[in-house]
Amino acid sequence: MSTHFSPIIRRQSIPVLVGGVAIGGGPVVVQSMTNTDTADIKGTTEQVAALAQAGSEIVRITVDRDEAAKAVPHIRDALDKMGCDVPLVGDFHYIGHTLLTQNPACAEALAKYRINPGNVGFREKRDRQFTTMIEVALKYDRPVRIGVNWGSLDQELVIGLMDENAKSANPKTAQDITEDALVLSALQSAELARELGMGADKIVLSCKVSDVQSLIRVYRTLAGKCDYALHLGLTEAGMGSKGIVASTAALSVLLQEGIGDTIRVSLTPAPGGDRTEEVIVAQQILQTMGIRSFMPLVTACPGCGRTTSTVFQDLAGKIQSYIRLRMPTWRENYTGVEEMTVAVMGCIVNGPGESKHADIGISLPGTGETPSAPVFIDGEKRMTLKGAGIAEEFQGIVEDYVKNRYGSSSASDAAE
Repeated sequence: MSTHFSPIIRRQSIPVLVGGVAIGGGPVVVQSMTNTDTADIKGTTEQVAALAQAGSEIVRITVDRDEAAKAVPHIRDALDKMGCDVPLVGDFHYIGHTLLTQNPACAEALAKYRINPGNVGFREKRDRQFTTMIEVALKYDRPVRIGVNWGSLDQELVIGLMDENAKSANPKTAQDITEDALVLSALQSAELARELGMGADKIVLSCKVSDVQSLIRVYRTLAGKCDYALHLGLTEAGMGSKGIVASTAALSVLLQEGIGDTIRVSLTPAPGGDRTEEVIVAQQILQTMGIRSFMPLVTACPGCGRTTSTVFQDLAGKIQSYIRLRMPTWRENYTGVEEMTVAVMGCIVNGPGESKHADIGISLPGTGETPSAPVFIDGEKRMTLKGAGIAEEFQGIVEDYVKNRYGSSSASDAAE
């Protein structure tokens, strides 16, 4: 996939594997999280499968009580029977040490454990309970994500930093202290895990906040102080366009600087909304930046006074939906199809030019149009479609193009 820039490559020499998926020193990996009750085996299995089908390469599930822990191996078995091998990450808070030790089948079924140092234990219990979780991870050879969150930050650590700051001749702001505490908590916990025998290649760090500029500052600092794999995400990003824009703004800056090995877009779904939206947004961030390709890019103009009929909007919507529907099958059978570019344009001003730049494109004439649309393939006009069935005809042309260009015989020809 061509791009006008390349991300700055952060020095990252530590590969981390989760279920065979490289998340350090490899491609940036898309992660998501279920919002089902994990004790609901059927509901959780279905949502994990849907997230994986949408493109989530790691799925995190809540393990908050004994019933949830006991359900985990059954969820893993059900997914395996479906042919869904997506790695499961257990999200533990407060009693993770107890759940893991009392439910060995859960500990074994999970591919990674998420530990929150802010609530793994308090005072004298903190190190003991953290140690227990690391020992379980070592027993089953599992990596851990040490995930710090400013909503559940270790208050003893914050108070200690505040007290030191009060004595300084040039005191920092409360915001600065909070950001320092996030980084320090992650690094201190990672160091304790190392002292217990965990290799650096089994440790992932995250420091999540809900403010864009704070997230950027925190991760820049964290990346400058360690070589651990880093998980990025703007926590509590919000709903709809706000959540999408905020996550994109934060993650894009960091990814462009080469910071980040896994990402999650934490969108609040609308009531009854589709949880897979967060996966699609994460993929689109990576693909739009030229970091990874997941599905063909569809270029479509926004519409203006020259495209007042609904023909263009209907056509663009149908083509986008068709490509997303066909992509799982295409991905299985046509290597490189995710690199394809498609243009669906609305009028004669930019339509033909954009269509020529795409691998395959279609352009409508604009306002007052009698449906009549030239089709461009590999930069050349090949045909003109007319009438009410343009969308269906164009879908067939796209299907044929995929088979001819990305099929096994054409791939072999290209290699020769």
